[in-house]
Amino acid sequence: MGPLTEADEISQIAFGFMGSQALFTALDHGVFTHLADGPLTADEIAAKSGLHRDRAETLLTALAGLGLVDVAEGRFANSPAAEAFLVKGAKYDFGDYIRLQVGKQMYGLMGQLGAAVSGDLDEGATASYEQWFSDPEEARLYSESQHAGSHGPARQMTRRVDLSGAKKLLDVGGGTGAYAITFCRAFPELSATIVDFPNVAALGRSYVEKAELSDRISYIDGNALETEWPGGQDVILMSYLFSGVPGDTHEGLMKRAFDCLAPGGKLLIHDFMVHADRSGPALAALWQLQHTAFTPEARSVDAEGLASELTSLGFTDVSVDPMIPEMTMLAVATRPE
Repeated sequence: MGPLTEADEISQIAFGFMGSQALFTALDHGVFTHLADGPLTADEIAAKSGLHRDRAETLLTALAGLGLVDVAEGRFANSPAAEAFLVKGAKYDFGDYIRLQVGKQMYGLMGQLGAAVSGDLDEGATASYEQWFSDPEEARLYSESQHAGSHGPARQMTRRVDLSGAKKLLDVGGGTGAYAITFCRAFPELSATIVDFPNVAALGRSYVEKAELSDRISYIDGNALETEWPGGQDVILMSYLFSGVPGDTHEGLMKRAFDCLAPGGKLLIHDFMVHADRSGPALAALWQLQHTAFTPEARSVDAEGLASELTSLGFTDVSVDPMIPEMTMLAVATRPE
């Protein structure tokens, strides 16, 4: 197979809509989970999923074309990526995040991207996380899917950053506590405070209680941009916060983090980040763009620029390295002794 022509590349972009819908539909009907035990025919998938046989075959064929499943002699099997990330209960299961948050919420809001970019959003359009999460049901759906998708990166982060000896973690915009729970399990001396909107915090407390960590993880209800933060922190985490708030708040957030950290404390910023020359990575750039649809004042953060800002604010030992390949990066910075 030869290299893609320009027409091929445009076609792939144009047909991304249909590919996304195929993925969402397959997740809704548990296709990848049904295939986890081994290859199946279209008839067998239809029987397991309750789909009409012809529609099951059409869907499976589309998934094969996307590379999400393999097909041989009429039997379909998960690709390695689907097996790792899209099977319910798999170690790196990312399916609910894609199915619920991306498929049910973010995808629909992409229809207002054009107006968001041009600055012409209607008065009633979703224009911030605070507005979005004022609806308890929207907050629940987003938070539950985000929780499901955060465990993998959180485990990765605990292996990347040694927090042995740290006692106080502030998780700014920490959602339902997936990171705080994972960090507290990895580092027994650590206790955490999470700042997030009231509807999110209410859900988060139930996750924390289920994890039997209510004695070590607490919540402050409120908008992280406005609510007072406790000081003397050994670690401050901001995961996916910068992509969801106006760009002109970034410097203030980093300054507040500096002030609330104890000497020697670490700031962790995990988010979608691109390279300074704006050439990509493509996935990170697209995630940044989709956030613009409901946070029109959001800013595309580049790794080198962020490192420079952190250094100029007085942080030392600044590093920015890939976290989720081609999608997110993790910045680590220290408040000097």
